[in-house]
Amino acid sequence: MDIKQLHYFCTIVQEGQITRAAKKLHMAQPPLSQQLKLLEQELGVRLFDRNGRNMDLTDSGKVLYKRATRILSQVDETMTEVKETGEGIKGVLSIGASKSCFAYLPERIRTFREKYPLVTFQLREGDTFYIGELLKNREIELAITRLPLEMDDISMIRFPIEPYILVIPQSWQDQVKNRLSIKMIEIKDFPLLLLHRINGKGQFEIVINECRSHGFEPNVVLECPDASMLLSLVAAGVGATIVPKSTLLSHYSDQTIAIELEDASIMSESAIIWLKDRYLSKSANHLIETFKQV
Repeated sequence: MDIKQLHYFCTIVQEGQITRAAKKLHMAQPPLSQQLKLLEQELGVRLFDRNGRNMDLTDSGKVLYKRATRILSQVDETMTEVKETGEGIKGVLSIGASKSCFAYLPERIRTFREKYPLVTFQLREGDTFYIGELLKNREIELAITRLPLEMDDISMIRFPIEPYILVIPQSWQDQVKNRLSIKMIEIKDFPLLLLHRINGKGQFEIVINECRSHGFEPNVVLECPDASMLLSLVAAGVGATIVPKSTLLSHYSDQTIAIELEDASIMSESAIIWLKDRYLSKSANHLIETFKQV
């Protein structure tokens, strides 16, 4: 078993068919099928269940795929490290970002590109759980995300904590009488739209618990993992939401009004994170340095 065979195997898994995998690898189908057969013979197991043209991983195949993706990532990281020795800052920097804290990135990317014009970026977005999975699978080098995050093998730089704010439709302006702040108990009857992670605990539970600490059960009419969708619904008049203040920096709308929560104790925390056990490119390290000044 060698690196090339692992690359072939992973491509077949990702494409789901020998034919598509061969096309992606720019090779004929028979040699690829032969390489897979040799790999299965060497390991003494079937790696796929054939279902017509489709290829479904066996339990043995799932184990190999998990290990193989990690090995191939480490090979890529090793090559990057060797190539970067003595070279300038260049290449592709892959970053993940939660939409609710994307505001930390644009200005840094702009100034970074001015200083290092040979660096290009790949951005991935999703909720905190999804971003964590991308990081664990080494599909990204760095991530900007909300905390808490249920991962033990990461390093991070925490950003300053920030308050949660109430965001209401502009059409509700008369209801709040142009006030700049409001008490928690006053929102008990508001229809609330809340951010809710697909997996794990986060802002949803934080807001719910805060409402309960003020003696009421919130009227939650909608849950959504996407901050931009949530704020679009608020702008359309569906209801109000409670989000970290920085969320509005990258999702401004003149159809919404932000109001401070006078007596709320909840605060939000974000961070830039990366895996402890992987090699980080020069460009990743330089971008991390910019966050030490937050």
